[in-house]
Amino acid sequence: MSLKRTKIVDIFNASAVGQQVCVKGWVRTRRGNKNVQFVALNDGSTIKNIQIVVDLAKFSEEELKPITTGSSLCVEGLLVESQGKGQTCEIQADKIEIYGTADPESYPLQKKGHTMEFLRDIAHLRPRTNTFGAVFRIRHNMAIAIHKFFHEKGFFYFHTPLITASDCEGAGQMFQVTTMNLYDLKKDENGSIRYDGDFFGKQASLTVSGQLEGELAATALGAIYTFGPTFRAENSNTPRHLAEFWMIEPEVAFNDITDNMDLAEEFIKYCVKWALDNCYDDVKFLNDMFDKELIERLEGVLKQDFVRLTYTEGIKILEDAVAGGHKFEFPVYWGVDLASEHERFLVEDHFKRPVILTDYPKEIKAFYMKQNDDGKTVRAMDVLFPKIGEIIGGSEREENYDKLINRIEELNIPMKDMWWYLDTRKFGTVPHSGFGLGFERLLLFVTGMANIRDVIPFPRTPNNAEF
Repeated sequence: MSLKRTKIVDIFNASAVGQQVCVKGWVRTRRGNKNVQFVALNDGSTIKNIQIVVDLAKFSEEELKPITTGSSLCVEGLLVESQGKGQTCEIQADKIEIYGTADPESYPLQKKGHTMEFLRDIAHLRPRTNTFGAVFRIRHNMAIAIHKFFHEKGFFYFHTPLITASDCEGAGQMFQVTTMNLYDLKKDENGSIRYDGDFFGKQASLTVSGQLEGELAATALGAIYTFGPTFRAENSNTPRHLAEFWMIEPEVAFNDITDNMDLAEEFIKYCVKWALDNCYDDVKFLNDMFDKELIERLEGVLKQDFVRLTYTEGIKILEDAVAGGHKFEFPVYWGVDLASEHERFLVEDHFKRPVILTDYPKEIKAFYMKQNDDGKTVRAMDVLFPKIGEIIGGSEREENYDKLINRIEELNIPMKDMWWYLDTRKFGTVPHSGFGLGFERLLLFVTGMANIRDVIPFPRTPNNAEF
């Protein structure tokens, strides 16, 4: 009877030395001499490879010839303590079955350094590399941490629609969803497209945020969070933007802006600690290979309270820096929507720790944010992180019906399809707050990767919808 497979991560976590084991995985490398061959096997369960020792007295050269980088194997043998450096145990092969070969001439992941750009072109194979194996295991663990954090705090996971008729941010950068024949669109007498024959009978799009529906749920269930894909048809070719990304959006009834800041700080520290506690091997690999300060930066987030200051105070610090000779690419003045370089200066150069910036000018923030008594600012909050800039954006929401209507009219936002949202301000309105965290931005911080395209399996960006 053949042995039951053991995952490589379990071999390293348990003491099975002296036992017969069966492992299955993909070959990273093969080396050796005329007496013995060494195969490094990885099954994706851990960054670590298990070394397979192949005694050439047991196997012919012809049997071993198909074992090249990328081929897949089933190996049975005795687990023994390793004689070499870098591993604690190895397997002395008794039986090798080759599941699939990988032609060295055409298999692109040979044993050499590959650029991130090259690996994006073969996104269907890049999870097999050490780097992306580490990134995607961390991605999984961060998703687990998010659900665990909110569940333990009594939040309910609420599923908001991906197809919507409302534009939450009012920016209009939405992907349209239609079943109409795009080569034969029906138009009315004004030249506008008629949607009465479309699947939903009205113009529909992919969501940019689940927040508005999340607010409905919070005013019934008390505390909810969403966690799902969102879409922005924004022509941004930067290392921080994707057209399809995942968002975490908690919304809490009876929370004010201070409660919101407390929740955001506690949440992000929980996620960072989870990564250090549960993904240390992968984080250490990325630290050593890509970003020598990664672990130090992650530990630094846990040790210090986040700085909290108003937008106005932040602008003063930036203006003082300019007066002192610091040069920014973009100008600094009260009312400007801060650029990433401004945010990172506050975090990395001035305070040297994460910053929560509050009370932004109302002109640069969304219509639903609660207005302050000064008539100029709103109770917004952005959490700013080293190397990233903004990682969380949120606010206390405007719960007063008349103030919300006035703001909507000021901004000329079409609200004919938003009656349901306004009802929450008519029937038992309450103070409430929430925020949005771009999952991939959290992953950028936790992995130390430089480009957001490298923390999602199949990035969707302008002119790119491969795989």
